[in-house]
Formats: sequence, structure tokens, C-alpha cells
Amino acid sequence: MARLMPHAPIPIVALDVSTADAALALADRLGDSCSFYKVGGELFTSAGPHIVEALRARGNQIFLDLKFHDIPNTVRKSAAAAAALGASLITVHASGGAPMIAAAVEGAGNKCGVLAVTVLTSLDAETVATAWGRSELSMQDEVLRLARLAQSAGAAGVVCSGAEAGMLREALGPEFALLVPGIRLPGSPANDQSRTVTPAEAAAAGATYIILGRTVTSAPDPVAAMQAAKEAATAKMEPIERR
Repeated sequence: MARLMPHAPIPIVALDVSTADAALALADRLGDSCSFYKVGGELFTSAGPHIVEALRARGNQIFLDLKFHDIPNTVRKSAAAAAALGASLITVHASGGAPMIAAAVEGAGNKCGVLAVTVLTSLDAETVATAWGRSELSMQDEVLRLARLAQSAGAAGVVCSGAEAGMLREALGPEFALLVPGIRLPGSPANDQSRTVTPAEAAAAGATYIILGRTVTSAPDPVAAMQAAKEAATAKMEPIERR
């Protein structure tokens, strides 16, 4: 029975700023401590494809987090455009359904991975139940249902909170990617996230990627905060048994 060391989650820093200049200044400040950045709706709307090209020119990978949710043909073309731009990961909403997710996978081809957003980490069960017309709702059941849908449609993985990551890892297997946002160092404020975890908790749950936002970008010393998050994600990793 072999004992293997699990891989530490890959850290991605969220460039949740409103201008290209601010994004590039932050990337330059982080330097070699980070090589994977999230470009979301605010920055992409403000700076356009240029910001992806500029970050790629610095040798970085890009998680283009635009959460596509439209008719399958539009999503297919959007995914193809994102892949051609050089994105390594893109997102769609799992609630768009299997045909839409499959269209995104087809459009992205083998150039980038498609991750399906299950339930946003800013939402709690009561808010989701109200939005979806339910009297009550199990967050874990809904996340698992949407994750299974995404997996069946060919997605490379899902975006989920750390609270559901362990359950999804066990249910969906070791190869299915789990990206966990809402990462906070111990003692950091949750801000607008409802379901947050520490880097160590995300790693223990089997996260493939973790998103580091204000925990790093608003820190007095972003490089030190980045290093602390990396160390926290690997500090308590235990070997796992392969049967």
C-alpha cells in the first residue's frame, strides 16, 4: 500500500482592481512570488483583452473569471475567444445546464480548462433558497448536484467553497479540479464572503487551486502575505494511502 504526499493547492491572486495600471503594479510588486492571476469582470470590463495579454507577456498564467451564462452557441464562441487570448482557466455557471457547459468545453478545446461555478461563496443557504423558490435548501446537496452535472458535461472542475470541497473530492474523484475562493488567513475579515476557509483547511479538503484576494492584495506587505498563505497551505499536509 503506497503512501503519497498530496499536492499543495496552486495559489491564484485575484486582481480585483479597476484599472490595468493598478493590476500591473500589483503583479510587479508580487514579482516571482506569484505566477497565476485571476482577471474578473471588473478588471476585464475596464481594461479589456489587453490586460490578459500584458500579464501573459510577463510570464503569468491567467484565470479568466467571467462566469459565462448564455445560450450554448454564445458560450462556445466566448470560450474559444478566451482560449485564443491565452487564458489557462475560464468559468461558466453550472446552473446554465449541461448543454451550455459542454459547449464551453468544446469552444475551449485543449487550450484551457473550463470550471463550472456551483454556488457563489458570497451566498448562504437562505439566500439561495429564496432565489430558487425553495422553502429550504441543503447547500451541500445543491453544490454536489451542480458539480455532478458539470462533471458529466465534461468540465475540468468546479468552483466551490472550502466547506464543500472535501465532500466533492470524495464524491467526484482525485482528477476533478476544485477551485476554492474565499480564502482567508486566520484572523482576516471575511468581507463579502459567507463561506470562507483558511489555506490549510482548503488544502486538507483537497483543493486544486485557491484564490487569494484581499488577504494578499490589501496586506501591508503582499509578498509576505503570499508567502504566509503558501506556508499555511502546506504546513499540515499528511501523506495519503493509495490502495
